[in-house]
Amino acid sequence: MHLGAYTACLHDRPLDESLKILGELGLTSAEINTGGFIGTPHIPIDDLLASAGAREDYLGRYAQAGITLTGLNCNGNPLNPDPLVGPRHADDLRRSIELAAALGVKRVVTMSGLPGGHPGATLANWIVNPWDSQFLNALDYQWQEVAVPFWRDIQARAADADVKVCIEMHPQNLVFNPPTLLRLIEQTNATHVGAEMDPSHLFWQGIDPVAAIDHLGDRVFHAAAKDTRINEENCRLVGVLDDRFTHTPADQNPLGLGGNNTLNQWPEQPAWQFVAVGRGHGDEFWVPFLQALHRVDPGMAVNIEHEDTELDQIEGLRLAAENLIAAGRKAGL
Repeated sequence: MHLGAYTACLHDRPLDESLKILGELGLTSAEINTGGFIGTPHIPIDDLLASAGAREDYLGRYAQAGITLTGLNCNGNPLNPDPLVGPRHADDLRRSIELAAALGVKRVVTMSGLPGGHPGATLANWIVNPWDSQFLNALDYQWQEVAVPFWRDIQARAADADVKVCIEMHPQNLVFNPPTLLRLIEQTNATHVGAEMDPSHLFWQGIDPVAAIDHLGDRVFHAAAKDTRINEENCRLVGVLDDRFTHTPADQNPLGLGGNNTLNQWPEQPAWQFVAVGRGHGDEFWVPFLQALHRVDPGMAVNIEHEDTELDQIEGLRLAAENLIAAGRKAGL
């Protein structure tokens, strides 16, 4: 099993420095961003697609650092009805599959995407409690008219490239839990589309990630190490569907997410929040989590995704790495 990190949190540092940091933390795996919500600070995609020599040199930098490139990540919304976002994110995914095949990297991480609720819609529409028939009608449109045709094409491209596309089950997407993942797999007859098992988004939905792994089995292709802390006192009042986000002021340079969209600010006292590995759940979770992944695939990559706003980029990575490596030892891996 490979324990590593997704390097988006080191976007302001050169690739070689980022790989050096991972190695010093005892990690052996890296996942690199290739589009979607985030840019491509650590990978020159056009050069690599154009030149076998460039690919050899690029992979050589990983070998020299003692790091394996285990995944490309292009998380975004490829089904977004916004013409400034959806088509670009979809193209990023298609190109990432092509690049993965050229580099010999077998995993591409992404999200399923979220369409609008009807033809001609301009805003994505996440429907999670369709008690009214109009919402089921909208879901039928989203799945049958938009998602299934798109993902049938992605499945075909991934199979031709011998690359596994790993969907992060992420709220604000059609696929956000094991049943919706299985629905996508079944409706597209997918063999090369499966799960990126990120427990952080499952925790706050009340889903047991270990049970999810056992349920999905070999449909789990890849994994993230990101923790979630449920703030019980706040959660008792607002529940997990906490909508008290606010716009990030323009003078604070909000992170662009494509088109005119930016990342919002979290509530001051959130019901839950992302934290470094070990700050939400201890070994009682991380040890069986790694063991469950190992049962599915002993060679699986588990890459830290650092989004703990209470810790800086290096401090958060270091703590997550220490706790993840310790859990791996206790798991006997």
